[in-house]
Amino acid sequence: MHNEIIVASSLSVRFNQQTVLDDVSFKVQKGEVFALLGGNGAGKSTTLKTFLGTVRPSTGKAEVLGMSVTKQIDNIRQKVAYLPESVTLYGHLSGIENISYFLSLAQISRTQTEIEQALTRVALQSSAWHRAMADYSKGMRQKVAIALALLREAPVLFLDEPTSGLDPNAIDEFNQLIATLAAEGTTVFMVTHDVYGACQIAHRIALLDQGKIVGMFERGEDSHIDTEVVHSAFSARNKR
Repeated sequence: MHNEIIVASSLSVRFNQQTVLDDVSFKVQKGEVFALLGGNGAGKSTTLKTFLGTVRPSTGKAEVLGMSVTKQIDNIRQKVAYLPESVTLYGHLSGIENISYFLSLAQISRTQTEIEQALTRVALQSSAWHRAMADYSKGMRQKVAIALALLREAPVLFLDEPTSGLDPNAIDEFNQLIATLAAEGTTVFMVTHDVYGACQIAHRIALLDQGKIVGMFERGEDSHIDTEVVHSAFSARNKR
C-alpha cells in the first residue's frame, strides 16, 4: 500500500469570500502521528472537516488512503475512525452495548470475546464494561471509542482535541495507546491547541495560523519534539 495515507495539496477553503484555509500542503505517512497545531480560528477544524467530507475544498485537493474527499468520501468514511472532542455514545447503554450497536450499524460481526479483548487493550477496567456510559469519565468514553475503531480495523484515526478535559493520568494513558497504535501501523491525524501534548505524542507538528502552515517541526534524537521551540513559535503567532 502507498505510504502517503493523508494528503493535502494546495488546499484552500473559502466561505463567503473569506479565506479560511490558504494553499495548505502536507503529507502524512503510514504509522505517523501528525498534529495540526493552532489557536482559535487558525483553520484546524476546517482542515479536519475537509478530510471528513463535511467541508468541500474551494481549490486544491485532499486525499485519504489514495481516495479523493470530493469523489470518494463514502469509501473514506468506511475506512477511517473519527474521535470528536466530546465522544457521542449512548449514556443508557454500557460500553459493550455501545460497541455492539455501532458494529451492527457498520455490519461488522465481532464476538463478545473480541470486544472484551479490545476493551482490555485500551485499558478500560473490566468493572466498567457493563456499566451505563452515563457514569463514564471523558477518558473512559474515549477508550470505548478507540476500542470500537480497533474492532473496525480502521487504518486511520482522526482526533479532535483528544486530550482536552483529561486529567494527567488519563492523558498519559491516551498518549501511550496512540503511540502503540501508530507503531502497529495506524495513521493518526490530530488537531489541537495543546503544545505540550502535541510535542509528546506527534512525530511531526504543523503550525497553522490564519489558514496557512507557518512552521513544521519533527522529532529529534530523543524521540520528542522540542516543546520550547514549538511553544515559542506558537506564542509568537498568538500574541499578535
